Amino acid sequence: MRIFLDANVLFSASNVGSALHAFVHRLCEAHTVVTSFYALDEARRNVTIKRPGWLDDFKGLTRCVECVLDAPLRFDVVLAEKDRPILGAAIAAGCDYLLTGDKKDFGHLYNKEIGGVTVVSYTALAQKILN
Repeated sequence: MRIFLDANVLFSASNVGSALHAFVHRLCEAHTVVTSFYALDEARRNVTIKRPGWLDDFKGLTRCVECVLDAPLRFDVVLAEKDRPILGAAIAAGCDYLLTGDKKDFGHLYNKEIGGVTVVSYTALAQKILN
């Protein structure tokens, strides 16, 4: 299974004490976990500004994540301009899932498939993997 991580997932998973950190590492052990240069840059910028103490853990986390090229979104989907490259890259990379905690911008797409990629929350992905 190929799972694309949104920038907010990379940011939050950089907190070593969090359940999301452990979950992402488990995903890396059993699946192919990917992100894009666009998402990686956004996450790095946010960690550096908001949680500089997490920077070493962020770097460690990214070692198990495959970074793919950015790609435009070629589907007619209602999505903020800043988020279109995220979904575009997940589709272009042939991912099964786009994992995002961004309910505000992606919530209306949760559990919907666009271009072969199903947009999911943490809880939904955990349930799919456990079943």
